[in-house]
Amino acid sequence: MDLPAIIFQKDHLARFEEVVEKEWLITNGLGSYAATTVPGINTRKYHGLLVAALNPPGDRTVCLAKLDEDIIIANTTYRLGANQFRNQIFPDGHKYITQFTLNPYPSYRYEIDNIEVVKTIFLPQLKNAVAITYHIKNQKDTAIKVRLYPLLSCRYFHNVIDRFRVPLNFIQESNDKDVQVRFMRPEATVVCRITEGCFVEGVNWVERLFYRDEALRGEADLDDLFQPGYFELQVPAKAEKDFAVTCAASLEEKTAGETLDFIGTTYQQIKQCYITELSGKAVLLADFYQTHSDVPQSEWLNMSLLAADSFIVQSWSGQKSVIAGYYWFEPWGRDSFISLAGLLLITGRFAEAKDTLQNFMRYFKDGLIPNFVADKTGIPIYNTVDGTLWYVNAVHQYLKYTQDYEFVREVLWENLKEIIVHHQKGTLFGIQLDSDGLLMHGPRLTWMDAVVEGDMITPRAGKAVEIQALWYNTLKIMEHLAEKFDEPPLAEQYADMAEQTRRSFNEKYWNPKQGCLFDVLESDGADASIRPNQIFAVSLDYTMLNKETSRQIVEVVYREHVTPHGLRTLSVDDPKFLDKCAGDRHSRDAAYHNGTIWPWLLGPYITAYLKTNNYSSQAKKQALDTLIRPLFTEDIYQNSLGTINEIYDCKPPNTPRGCIAQAWSIAEPLRAYIEDILQTQPNNKTTTKNSVMDVNRAC
Repeated sequence: MDLPAIIFQKDHLARFEEVVEKEWLITNGLGSYAATTVPGINTRKYHGLLVAALNPPGDRTVCLAKLDEDIIIANTTYRLGANQFRNQIFPDGHKYITQFTLNPYPSYRYEIDNIEVVKTIFLPQLKNAVAITYHIKNQKDTAIKVRLYPLLSCRYFHNVIDRFRVPLNFIQESNDKDVQVRFMRPEATVVCRITEGCFVEGVNWVERLFYRDEALRGEADLDDLFQPGYFELQVPAKAEKDFAVTCAASLEEKTAGETLDFIGTTYQQIKQCYITELSGKAVLLADFYQTHSDVPQSEWLNMSLLAADSFIVQSWSGQKSVIAGYYWFEPWGRDSFISLAGLLLITGRFAEAKDTLQNFMRYFKDGLIPNFVADKTGIPIYNTVDGTLWYVNAVHQYLKYTQDYEFVREVLWENLKEIIVHHQKGTLFGIQLDSDGLLMHGPRLTWMDAVVEGDMITPRAGKAVEIQALWYNTLKIMEHLAEKFDEPPLAEQYADMAEQTRRSFNEKYWNPKQGCLFDVLESDGADASIRPNQIFAVSLDYTMLNKETSRQIVEVVYREHVTPHGLRTLSVDDPKFLDKCAGDRHSRDAAYHNGTIWPWLLGPYITAYLKTNNYSSQAKKQALDTLIRPLFTEDIYQNSLGTINEIYDCKPPNTPRGCIAQAWSIAEPLRAYIEDILQTQPNNKTTTKNSVMDVNRAC
């Protein structure tokens, strides 16, 4: 199967200010990645050719920042590298790029004075290594010399290096074809090797590299990198040459070298590794279409499926999880559970979905599943009220696809019951079931959790609308499971609790003035801010609302929030509304949930919209033509190539912001396309007395 490609030709590449904003990203299934811009200039501290998860999927460390090339013809040197300093770009080798291709690995073609250089970068799966292959065609009458300069570091990816303030201590050793650098803090080893030519030692520092995107974000924007020396080889006159440079990183000195041995010591071996990686991508797509014969094949869908794969990671022991977003997010519980259907279930990766559910349950504490697992320390953080409820929903979605009730009964069921018990009696962060059957919680526990210097922007303390929708959904799922597991008294208890929640919700949440739901019930009244959170009261499998109320909510959400890029997080008429999520951290966080567009919300919106329109052909066509196609055929070619950003500005031109690749930005629209628009549903459609599928269509 042909893999999708994004190609920039010379005329497009000449528009520097445009293409320097376009970033590519490739991943290796461990949380490691390679990423930079189309011109090859690192504009973020998170960029690098090997950002290795030294303790997968965490502890991501910039190891090989760049590999810059010089082409030497007689006494003339052409520098293909490009680096930005505060007042200049030097060298400016990006001007020699005549074509950039992402297919799905990045490839640069340079042309200089009858010499063509093609540079391709790929990451072998489940190895903390990168391989850069070269094909050089020398059409000149004289031999040329090629020098390759690795720019190294060993810093946590949130940090930068000032070598005079915090020295980057290391010991360097080299031989004919490789260089090994052992760093003291952190204790890690980076090894670089060439398949042909030799390594020439000579440490040189490149100081005060400027990261323009970090400057715009008010973050640390100057960095020091060092060159341990350079690789050198010759290309004869009228000849072509293929060779490769590989680089690996590890906490164990021996492991880095062994990793490079595994990838290959010759160009032919490394090329075969590359072909194997491409084959794996093609097989992933072929497997999807084999099990989804009714799904039309398309370039944008192929690209989306490959993007979905990039978020699935594992530890050295094989435990699966979902990276919430690249570059800087860890495995987040909420994001993982919301994304599970779009990343793993519609794609048929049921074993990985099962492992993800089991992995997060390892952290179960006081009736809660963690919000996220910290990247550096691996410590679970529990500050969420909805993460656990999304977990129960993810279990339910898993069962709809697999009917694997044995796993749920044997591994999850006792803790699932404990979730209800702890929420009834009260658990961390003020999470407790109130006497009216609605779930109370403290501030900054929902997905709208931004904070600026200790000040909560959207605290939403009390009883947030989507939390009640999720709580009801949880109770109905638990009712079904109790029936399935032959515990009728428990099933009856859950049914009674759900009914109380439904009655209280319908009595208290309707805002007659706006014709929609209140966003939060607070101790001193109700928050009438018009936000998209109410859409979950319609989109979830179990809903507390009748058909007419559901339709009104969908209409309000459409009018106030829907854009081709996602849903605005606040009505534009609200005095708190901000149309741009840019600037320093304070400015960004203030706007983060106060207007900023989030693509992931298209998923639940499309589900709710189609439910309330009886999945009519006209409604499905409308959702496809106005929401799904624009997102996946236009936005996927914007700043983050081949994937979807975390957020977008409300203000035109709706600049993409946040993480350049966000799991649920891909997963939820993709799920809605497959499940709701194409109506490719899981085989199992049986649930409780009021089946989920019946409820979906009853709205």
